[in-house]
Amino acid sequence: MVATANRMVGDIGGTNTRLALFDAHAKQLRFQRNYRNRDYSSLADIILAWLHDLSGKPPEEACLAVAAPPFDDEVQLLNIDWRFSPRELARQFGFSRFGCINDFEGNAYALPHLTAHELVTLQVGKPALHRRLATLGPGTGLGGATLDTRGPEPIACASEPGHMGLAPATALEFALFERLRGESGEVYAERLLCGPGLLRLYQVLARERRIDAPLQTPEAISAQGLRGECLLCAETLQLFCGLLGSACGDFVLANGAYGGLYLAGGILPTMTNFLRESTFSRRFTAKGKMTQHLSDVPVYIVCGDSIGLVGAAHAPIYQDA
Repeated sequence: MVATANRMVGDIGGTNTRLALFDAHAKQLRFQRNYRNRDYSSLADIILAWLHDLSGKPPEEACLAVAAPPFDDEVQLLNIDWRFSPRELARQFGFSRFGCINDFEGNAYALPHLTAHELVTLQVGKPALHRRLATLGPGTGLGGATLDTRGPEPIACASEPGHMGLAPATALEFALFERLRGESGEVYAERLLCGPGLLRLYQVLARERRIDAPLQTPEAISAQGLRGECLLCAETLQLFCGLLGSACGDFVLANGAYGGLYLAGGILPTMTNFLRESTFSRRFTAKGKMTQHLSDVPVYIVCGDSIGLVGAAHAPIYQDA
């Protein structure tokens, strides 16, 4: 069952929290506000601030998409030291119905509601062949989910691709992985395929090249690499795109999500052209006998920062608060 009245919707990440009011009758998001998590001591404080500024009657139901591993009534975010009880939040703020889902589960529920101007096509594929979709994306971490659209209502299933294994495919990647493995053990996907992972990849590549790595943020690395101002940054981005392509191909195969891959997260919309010209697509499809199947999968980049809110607006709430 989806919302039948106004619903507070939230997209809770490791760095930012976005809240909005979803008008189910008009099918529109209203009163969207963005908050930096580090400026608040808890999620409850952010909700309190949002409700304080909201004019009119507060909504009676809510749904939050949260960057957290599987949970019941205790949610612990992975990339910030926050935890909360959905039932306690519902009681504290008087919500009669309260849903809480994984952030990429929220992204998955948004997929049928995205418009053409919110998507950039990387691979055309053959979208009519299958009805299971996948979404994956690097941000503060690396999240993912699938959406099965074959039944009367779409069903999303969250997963944690950031903690899957990651395999090197070139001589340089093997050398970098060997360095990383010697320094800190297993190299899994989120160690390299997220914002902090981009910084880690830049630093280990600099050690391999025996050159200085003065930049300290993934934003600076991405900006200088995209502008062609730093060869080390550009090579880092190339490595990032290739490894991401391999991880995405594995994710689609593991989930049988041949209906389409939707790349979300905070990093990729800023590097659309670079990603298109990189080895991403070749690495995505380079899976032996499954190469042609993956060549038929449509691949998109989701632009804009409202996908989690749209998903929370359309996700079912199965229980009253």
